[in-house]
Amino acid sequence: MWFLVLLCAAAALCQGVTKLPLERGRKLRDVLREKDLLHQFFQHHHYDIGTKFPHAFLNGTGAATEPLLNTLDVEYYGTISIGTPPQDFTVVFDTGSSDLWVPSVSCTSLACQTHRVFDPSQSSTYKSTGLSLSIRYGTGEMEGIVGSDTVTVASLVDTNQLFGLSTAEPGQFFVDVRFDGILGLGYPNLAADGVTPVFDNLVNQSLLRENLFSVYLSREAAGSVVIFGGIDESYFTGPINWIPVSYQGYWQISMDSIIVNSQEVACAGGCQAIIDTGTSLVVGPPSGIRSIQSAVGARQGTYGEHSVNCSSIAAMPDVIFVIDGVQYPVSAVAYTEQHDQGSCMSSFQDTSGDLWILGDVFIRVYYSIFDRANNRVGLAKAV
Repeated sequence: MWFLVLLCAAAALCQGVTKLPLERGRKLRDVLREKDLLHQFFQHHHYDIGTKFPHAFLNGTGAATEPLLNTLDVEYYGTISIGTPPQDFTVVFDTGSSDLWVPSVSCTSLACQTHRVFDPSQSSTYKSTGLSLSIRYGTGEMEGIVGSDTVTVASLVDTNQLFGLSTAEPGQFFVDVRFDGILGLGYPNLAADGVTPVFDNLVNQSLLRENLFSVYLSREAAGSVVIFGGIDESYFTGPINWIPVSYQGYWQISMDSIIVNSQEVACAGGCQAIIDTGTSLVVGPPSGIRSIQSAVGARQGTYGEHSVNCSSIAAMPDVIFVIDGVQYPVSAVAYTEQHDQGSCMSSFQDTSGDLWILGDVFIRVYYSIFDRANNRVGLAKAV
């Protein structure tokens, strides 16, 4: 609420509401493009954002398997600490997964050598569990163990938190990402077997005023935040529209249709969508994405990316997502991006799956509230 920002000097008034700043970094897609390596990635790796979102995955060995993280496009990172004394890590706060993991000192992969690693021997509160963890990626997989330690998220101290410590991170392309690990904010049934997610532990330890968190994503390098336990009205204008969660794993909701120029171009008769902070783009089935790209005038390139005329962006139509009877328009300024080379690209991409993924492109326009107490998502026009 807006008064919390004004009164946070009085600690008692702010207890249970914690704001954690996020940095907007560069997407790995852009880093690889700048190094002229993006075409090599697409030649050697089948890249499908939708593989992040299977409704179920095998876990027959006691090792947890988590879906693909959209590594190429993730942009927003925040800092947490693990252990006593604290060891700092940059993590993606990902509503499309539910586990916390960071690299460990035991990892010899090149990706671990270029990132901060957790050293259990330097933490007086670390405990081993004997459990293993395996997270599959499109370019390899993260393998590691599960440990327990104190995790500090902003001012929130989460004791005895189970988390993954990677011992191997195969894949050259993870070397260049800015973040060290991932902190999943999805529902518990997406987490490794027997692991309680960080957010659930914060609730269970009575550290939050409300059983919810909210996200504001800025187009600028600074200014983005995750707010645990509260809603900050300074980040949005107008009413909050509440939408029931249709699947309690991802933050999944039912969407009515997608409209461009008063015509239904996709999601005819309704579809399922996920509000995902861990995906930069808006992603959907091939036929629907083709219809949107055609309607906005985007042209397909060699590797599935779609370009637009930079000088035409101001005249391009809104793409309107109709959710629970409410229209959520996204302007061309919001769904296009200009690269350093001067080219402009559409931020829509197809996937082999049936789900629509409303990523950072959408969340930058609509302040998003993830309400676990009532199993609903709140959307309001971001400022």
